Amino acid sequence: MSPIFALVFIAIVILLFIRYKTPKTTAVLPEGYKTILAEHVSFYRLLDDAGRNRFEEKIKEFLGYIRIHGVNTEITDLDKLLISSSAVIPIFGFPEWKYYNLRDILVYPGSFNEEDFKTNGKADIMGMVGSGTMQQMMILSKPALYHGFDNISDKENTGIHEFVHLLDKEDGDVDGLPEALLDKKYTLPWLNLLAEGIEEIKKGKSDINVYGATNKAEFFAVAAEYFFEQPEIFKMKHAELYTLMTQLFNKDYSFK
Repeated sequence: MSPIFALVFIAIVILLFIRYKTPKTTAVLPEGYKTILAEHVSFYRLLDDAGRNRFEEKIKEFLGYIRIHGVNTEITDLDKLLISSSAVIPIFGFPEWKYYNLRDILVYPGSFNEEDFKTNGKADIMGMVGSGTMQQMMILSKPALYHGFDNISDKENTGIHEFVHLLDKEDGDVDGLPEALLDKKYTLPWLNLLAEGIEEIKKGKSDINVYGATNKAEFFAVAAEYFFEQPEIFKMKHAELYTLMTQLFNKDYSFK
């Protein structure tokens, strides 16, 4: 084995180890966390006892390897539980899934702008996944995070939205095509439904958030918010998209 080949081989092994290593710690959840989750997280309320236990373990795991920082705001137990719930909901159907492309979450006291992340001036961003020097970071507005869980009737949830972007980014591109989750045989039907969904929004014939018409990545994220917030209505109004999303997220709901 040549020295150069050996170095390349060692580098690959190190990268694979970093990527796939299992977090070594789990967080201790605050007293009364079950009550808090049941009160604020509708997804959690719909689970049976076994599902709730698994949800709680995924939260402990997530908080064991992700750091959450407040920017001019204090991080509370509720903040941590809502953020971790936002993370767990999209990956609940994948017991071994970890967010290896995330390390730190910054929580702001309000909306922020995209240029310098300040909360004054043109501050209209509620959440974003970092890139470049902000790689492996996420920024969330605390009021937007809370609103997403306090009001499920609007079918919007900023926390879930940003974590779906992270899932989308797992293959390297935030493009609406989560190749790490979607079986190849569903790729063409999925892309067709995204294109059709965007056109329906533009024509004013869809109840999916108009922000979804921005591009396929945003359509995927806002449709996922709807899917997890109001699954029964989503299934009734968007049956084909619902069926594909149950495949994508490995999650189906049982309705009476």
